[in-house]
Amino acid sequence: MRLADHLIILPVVLPLATGALLLLFDERRHVLKAMVNVVSTLALAAVAVALLRLADATGGDGVAAASTYLLGNWPAPFGIVLVLDRLAALMVALTSVLALSALVFSLARWDRAGPHFHTLFQLLLMGLNGAFLTGDLFNLFVFFEVLLAASYGLVLHASSPLRVRAGLHYIVVNLAAASLFLIGVSLIYGVTGTLNMADLATKIPTLTGSDKVLLQAGAAVLGIAFMVKAGMWPLSFWLPPAYTAAAAPVAAVFVILTKVGFYVLLRLSLLLFGPGAGESAGFGDPWLLAGGMVTLAFGAIGVVASQAMGRIAGYSILVTSGTLLAAAGLANASVTASALYYLVSSTLTTAALFLLIELVERGQDPAADILAVTMEAYGDEMDEEEAGEEVGVAIPATLAVLSACFVACGLLLAGLPPLSGFVAKFALLSTMIGSGTQAGAVPGIVWVLVAMLLLSGLSALIAMTRAGIRTFWAPVEQTVPRVLVIEIVPVGFLLFLSLVLTVEGGAAMRYMDDTARGLHAPGTYIRDVLSTQPVPPPPAPAGEAAR
Repeated sequence: MRLADHLIILPVVLPLATGALLLLFDERRHVLKAMVNVVSTLALAAVAVALLRLADATGGDGVAAASTYLLGNWPAPFGIVLVLDRLAALMVALTSVLALSALVFSLARWDRAGPHFHTLFQLLLMGLNGAFLTGDLFNLFVFFEVLLAASYGLVLHASSPLRVRAGLHYIVVNLAAASLFLIGVSLIYGVTGTLNMADLATKIPTLTGSDKVLLQAGAAVLGIAFMVKAGMWPLSFWLPPAYTAAAAPVAAVFVILTKVGFYVLLRLSLLLFGPGAGESAGFGDPWLLAGGMVTLAFGAIGVVASQAMGRIAGYSILVTSGTLLAAAGLANASVTASALYYLVSSTLTTAALFLLIELVERGQDPAADILAVTMEAYGDEMDEEEAGEEVGVAIPATLAVLSACFVACGLLLAGLPPLSGFVAKFALLSTMIGSGTQAGAVPGIVWVLVAMLLLSGLSALIAMTRAGIRTFWAPVEQTVPRVLVIEIVPVGFLLFLSLVLTVEGGAAMRYMDDTARGLHAPGTYIRDVLSTQPVPPPPAPAGEAAR
């Protein structure tokens, strides 16, 4: 077995070993712990890039082939198997990018605001990568619990009354979701006798009668658990307060947590309930479409109604979740490809916004903010004398950089040119309309979804414009925040990746198209997982063979 074949397990083993190693160091040695964490996260990013290239190279025919790793050298479906395809590689790479940015940002101050930050951070990465790479539902539950346990500690990091209150709500809701997960998995196993995803895909078409009903009941319970994680309305009440109250680097890396829910729902709906699932084909798609549209509307209303920038970012996550869930409910390969591009763009944008908000609000006086809102509401203006005194005053360099980043985030969230947010929205709208046109006529529900996507962009534009004017242009004295280079660089890095995603839009969409085709035609995935044979033992030495 080649050394490169072991790359698939490194995103799980590397953060696990690093987290265990960090426990051996006293909290007072925070510089050493930080350096170990940074080196491990950089190595993880390098591994993620290698896996991304490996997954792309294995499917040159446009259908994503799957690379498998048999833990314990037991074949599927009897043993634990990790599976790498284009979608899993994309999610691991996106996780490593967010992790590296959030970690570098935290080194300025946040990593010392509470105990065991670096250990919890690495365990969170282990759970995320394991959830994206695992090939069976039982180990998906294990990795799901690992990432949730780590997130409980991180959401309470740098404790404050608001953070503790929102964090406790977060913990209770996610514990309930984990319980539903276990119930759903138990029902599925009781009917099929297996939890390997590829093996399930071969057995579901044969189920009829009461077995089919029990399977669908288990799948529905399992789906609700991941709808909670994805933030689908009305199960999303916990998300904006928890993300707003969390420490800035924690909130930034938490942006990927909602994508875990979407990832599992997309993976299972197409693998287990695709066109080849017999009587169960298409199960749950109407609920994903309807729930996604309601979530999109709820998030857009929350964005435009929010005054605090943190809540704007929190509700923007719900807009993203609603859009992705509705796109998954349409069950069209072209729409799925556009949704994956939108997932990457929106994740980078929202993470950058959470980091940026902490820097912007650092220089604000709460009293001054209230005064700015009051003046905006009542239309108070400076008299001509006061206005004349401000002419020619130079904008501090820090505020100029922060405002430029804020404008970029606003353009990305609103889906305006020239950045990747516009490309993502345009791709989604064109593929949605195109999918209906190919069927003969665009259904009314698609036109409603198109209108909602446009209105969600308008709500983001209004909210970000209002917040930007109040923060950067309002005629109220404010202290210029002290921003370190190590804090602004991660924000610029995430926005730069959005720019790269725009410039390399053709290559990115080609990758997303290939990924979507593989998801909608899962026969290759199933064949590759179930046909992988254990590695044969090495030949015995010549002397032993003679005896």
